[in-house]
Amino acid sequence: MPAALLYPLAALAEIVGCFAVWAWWRGASPLWLVPGMISLALFAGLLALVEAGFAGRAFAAYGGVYIAASLTWMWAVEGQRPDLWDAAGAGLCILGAAVIILAPRAG
Repeated sequence: MPAALLYPLAALAEIVGCFAVWAWWRGASPLWLVPGMISLALFAGLLALVEAGFAGRAFAAYGGVYIAASLTWMWAVEGQRPDLWDAAGAGLCILGAAVIILAPRAG
C-alpha cells in the first residue's frame, strides 16, 4: 500500500485513538478507552507498513500529514473551522513532508 494512502489512514486511526483518551480524560465513560486502544494499535501497524529506509524518516514525513489531518478533524468533528494561520501552517508541514518523502536519495 502506498504511503499516500497509509499516512492518512494512520492519521485517522491516531486521531480517533487520542480523541477517545481525550474524551475519557474529560469525563466520558472509561469504555471510550477500548476503541481508543484498538485505534492506536491500528495506527502503529499502519505506520509500520510505510516503505522507508529508516523509521525516523517515515515518522518525520508522517508528522506533516498528521498536522493537516488534525485540523481537518477539528473542522469536521469538533465544528471549529481552521483559520488562515492553521491552513498556512498545515500547508508548510505538507510541503515539508513531501520534501522528505520525494527527495532523491542515493542507495
